[in-house]
Amino acid sequence: MSARRALAVRRIGWTAAAVAALLFAILLSLAVGARAIAPTAVLDALLHGGHSDDAEVVRQLRVPRTLIALMVGAALALAGTVLQGITRNPIADPGILGISQGASVGVVLAIAFAGIHTLTGYVWFAFAGAALASVAVYAIAASGRGGATPVKLALGGAAINALLVSVTMAVLTTKAATLEEFRFWQVGSVAGRDAEVVGQVWPFLLVGTVLVVSVARGLDALALGEDVAKGLGQNVATVRIVGGVGATVLTGVAVAAAGPIAFVGLAVPHIARAIVGGDHRRLLPMAALIGPVMLLVSDVIGRIVFAPGEIPAGVMTALIGVPFLVALVRRKAVPA
Repeated sequence: MSARRALAVRRIGWTAAAVAALLFAILLSLAVGARAIAPTAVLDALLHGGHSDDAEVVRQLRVPRTLIALMVGAALALAGTVLQGITRNPIADPGILGISQGASVGVVLAIAFAGIHTLTGYVWFAFAGAALASVAVYAIAASGRGGATPVKLALGGAAINALLVSVTMAVLTTKAATLEEFRFWQVGSVAGRDAEVVGQVWPFLLVGTVLVVSVARGLDALALGEDVAKGLGQNVATVRIVGGVGATVLTGVAVAAAGPIAFVGLAVPHIARAIVGGDHRRLLPMAALIGPVMLLVSDVIGRIVFAPGEIPAGVMTALIGVPFLVALVRRKAVPA
């Protein structure tokens, strides 16, 4: 068997394993919780429209929660992969452009001044805040010599992030009622989400996915350096803008729907890269499979560790993701 064919077989095997892991994680999410439900009852509720108490729990509570985790996990993983490619920074994540903090400011302002107190209302304000923060970072980085270089994007993101943290703290310290409500969103969780939020999320997820996939070849060229990318006929500015807009859409809607869930956008791209290599045409689909697995498993573990209480998924993703990333660093799987 030739080396190329062996590599293709290996990639197919890893992809099949990732799909199987995702299906298993979905089943766990639907079956495991404060109320354990047998897999047969889960399938009966989904396929045959059962009307038992277990079937109602699956359809009304766990299906929307699972769908949100699928969408948010994929969105954050894709956004992190693209941002690491755009900035050529292996520790970049969706927060590097101030997107997550922009969404937080949007939610704080919605609660404090617009009288919004529902999750479906938060989505639009959070998404708007994320988009404005991303635009501000790019405008800062694009000014002056050299345009929006990776270093200037990172520095601009740090500056905007610090400013937005100050704005958030200023509002929260002057409005105690806002702090009480905001902290439940800030911790990051997929619990309590309903089908209406799913309907608001998926169009943005689709648009963001199309944008980031469209620049896959450009990201491969950019990894070789800007001069090489230009020599290969790539418009570096277009790749960065389209990829950045796609990452903004994906991160904005993910944070809006589930709060600022950390580590998925940082760890998943490295795990996917260790499996399929650096070709973004393979890397992006693998990240989109691994991201939901990580978030779903984190959510399930959070439900059972201190049952009947729950640890939010945003806390569990860091606890689960850190060992993976440390192992990759020790094996030198993470690019320098």
